[in-house]
Amino acid sequence: MQTLVVPLIGDLPQLLGTTATDATWVITATLLAAAVVTPVSGRLGDLYGKRPVMLGCTALLVVGSLVCATASSVVPMIVGRAFQGAAMGLIPLGISVMRDLLPPERLGSSIALMSASLGIGGALGLPAAAAVAEYGSWRGLFWGAAVLALVVAFLVHRFLPASGVTAGGRFDVVGALGLGVGLICVLLPITKGADWGWASGRTLVPLVVGIVVLLVWGAYELRTPEPLVDLRVTARPVVLLTNLASVVVGFAMYAQGLVVPQLLQLPTQTGYGLGQDMLQMGLWMAPGGIVMMLVSPVGARLSHARGPRTTLALGALIVSLGYLSAIALMGSTWGLLVAVCLMSSGVGFAYGAMPALIMGSVPISETASANSVNTLMRSIGTTVSSAVIGVVLSHMTTDLGGVPLPSESGFRVGLLLGAAAAALAAGVALLIPQRAARAAEESIESPVEPARA
Repeated sequence: MQTLVVPLIGDLPQLLGTTATDATWVITATLLAAAVVTPVSGRLGDLYGKRPVMLGCTALLVVGSLVCATASSVVPMIVGRAFQGAAMGLIPLGISVMRDLLPPERLGSSIALMSASLGIGGALGLPAAAAVAEYGSWRGLFWGAAVLALVVAFLVHRFLPASGVTAGGRFDVVGALGLGVGLICVLLPITKGADWGWASGRTLVPLVVGIVVLLVWGAYELRTPEPLVDLRVTARPVVLLTNLASVVVGFAMYAQGLVVPQLLQLPTQTGYGLGQDMLQMGLWMAPGGIVMMLVSPVGARLSHARGPRTTLALGALIVSLGYLSAIALMGSTWGLLVAVCLMSSGVGFAYGAMPALIMGSVPISETASANSVNTLMRSIGTTVSSAVIGVVLSHMTTDLGGVPLPSESGFRVGLLLGAAAAALAAGVALLIPQRAARAAEESIESPVEPARA
């Protein structure tokens, strides 16, 4: 869903009769809705069963896709994209349900494969969306998404048994509202700060309000007997450090998608652009997703042998190496392909290890909620990455025919930031206590109640 509209961004103002600034809400709405709804979906899955909530997510995806497919102005398009973002709670639920249904010996490899599928979906979705947008109607992208969502809903309903593992209890409505308001107030100015001005009241006021709301929300969650997010569980060393690593991994992962496609598409007259069109760019990026899928079994075996802590740290280091290789090879499409494959393999390792660390460190009745919080942490990382890399590329520019374009130095700084973020993620991963990380791996592979590491 995140890459679906990438080929359309430049044309949306003309297609929907709006401004370029308003058109960016098509992406912002998806990111915000996903961040707000994902923890709610996870908690609902723990309380009432994962299958009905997964079906609800697919229904949101169908509705959102249909609204976008029939939109004739920017407002319904934004609404539809918000529905699509709200459906992203399906992802951590899909990972969590494996713990309920799969035998312990298959769980680690299945988690890694499922996590890697997120990468291949995005990587293959980009050229597919570009091809449809270039050779067909842009509305076909959303009709296709609606059909795929219906297929997923059928498969979930037909083949996924109702989970017998539920937490029971009452849903924390106040906690959900507080978290939603706090996240919107924090993430919205981060997302739009470049347009509003980072020092403007329009940016700073909601940011401060959001921080205050989240602090009050945290105090409330610690007092309520049935919280939306169990902060005491979240504060366990393995869970806390894995979530912190997830923020930085999310930053590093998303920086690649912001820098490399632009390098591929900028005109060769710049001296560093590679002159590829949208479809060609997507095809150069697609192998990265395939590599993620191929390395996922390797990551699962490494986690089994050395623990997911080691896999997470190694994956982050590989991502950092990929960024450094991109700096050295950025003058060649094949060089960038090698760098993208390196980065994607590292992300594949990291994305497979993080759910294993989380799921092995929380009670089985809180699996979906904990995974959803971990997904939220990655979303925060991607949002911050978008803002930071956007500022770098918009301020470090060169002129080509009177048009300001990101400079070669700007791209190098962006790649260095990605490398530094990935290295930081590796450092955070190594802070995870080895014994607790090993206990998490053992609990994943054991049918008994997970240890409270």
